[in-house]
Amino acid sequence: MTAVDLPAVPRVLIAEADPWSRDLLKQVLLNVRCDARLDVCADGQHAATLLGEKTYDLILADWELPGVDGLSLLRSVRQKRRTLPFILLSSRNDSASVREALPLAPTAYLTRPLNMESLTQRLQDLLLNEGESVYCEIPPLAPGMTLPAFLERRREVCDGAPLRVDVKAAVQHSLGPEGLDLKQLEDQVHSDPQITAVLIAAANSAGYHGTPVQTLSEALHKLVPGQSMNLILGLALKHNVVLGDPGLVAYAERHWQLSQDSADYARRLARMLELDHERCYSACILHRLGDLALLRCLEDWRQGGGALDDQTIGESLDAFGAAYGSALRTRWRLPLELRQLIAGIYSLEGGVYSREALVVNLAVQMARLTEHEGLEELAGSKTARLLKVGLPELTRVRKT
Repeated sequence: MTAVDLPAVPRVLIAEADPWSRDLLKQVLLNVRCDARLDVCADGQHAATLLGEKTYDLILADWELPGVDGLSLLRSVRQKRRTLPFILLSSRNDSASVREALPLAPTAYLTRPLNMESLTQRLQDLLLNEGESVYCEIPPLAPGMTLPAFLERRREVCDGAPLRVDVKAAVQHSLGPEGLDLKQLEDQVHSDPQITAVLIAAANSAGYHGTPVQTLSEALHKLVPGQSMNLILGLALKHNVVLGDPGLVAYAERHWQLSQDSADYARRLARMLELDHERCYSACILHRLGDLALLRCLEDWRQGGGALDDQTIGESLDAFGAAYGSALRTRWRLPLELRQLIAGIYSLEGGVYSREALVVNLAVQMARLTEHEGLEELAGSKTARLLKVGLPELTRVRKT
């Protein structure tokens, strides 16, 4: 496809089995052409069906697709449209695989982990005329749309929380002469609920087998370093990952700080009691994810022309924050054990709870205290008694 025959609005097919890689490809492409008509699918048979029904201007397909693989899709396409741009993605970088693919003339053969700059440049060359850029206006709200109805619709499709960390700076800081330093990267991003949730979810997706991971450190070590870096950088391409409304920013800062304080207290308490401190930290850093995701949706509401004030923000958080968190944790398939630990933060009524659940519950209670409130009442609480920690221990945790 050359500049002279570019369509006004290109139609693109993305065929990728892994949901997080699929989402990353989608974000990179929409960052180049936000107006693209985009179809995405997770298996080769679905892709083949779409190719039989629609005419595409560009295809991105993974060689390792289940069912009909990406190379077979390329072969089928070349039998009908010799010049249709087709980017073949693969984890195979051996010379035999390259020799097998080249006779089918893929427009590009990109191996994983993907080079984001190279992929972006390829897409720009294929989807934009020289010097061209595309701007997409934010669509206005539908007539008569109310905020509760808007938030209810968005709950099952929201993209998660805004970013607390400057991801480009974090990745740059973590790159050394020998590549990506995972410990440095963890130190840079461990306070960000969105990054933590996405990496844990990605590390537990179908492409990664074994024991479910529940912490950021485990996720970083299970994912290929390049994949971790790409997923983190890809988050910066998403819509409204940086809040613009001062009122929303103020609420986000409070939720981020509550998450951080809770996580720090949970880690210290768990260490003191010789429990899994990283798992407790993870649960607490994620426990306000739903509230933060809701704030990002409120930014969409504001940009679409909806009214927003402090009272509206507070009422929306009260009404929808918990439901957003539950929906995200379920849709992203965070491990059940981690979800149960997060649930222990909110309620210890009935049932038998682990000592880790008691720790995270107590840590969040500590974080909610103001600087003028003492620890005496908390030391006498049922949670503290079950953990057998008193005022001296809580005081030490608070001062550490």
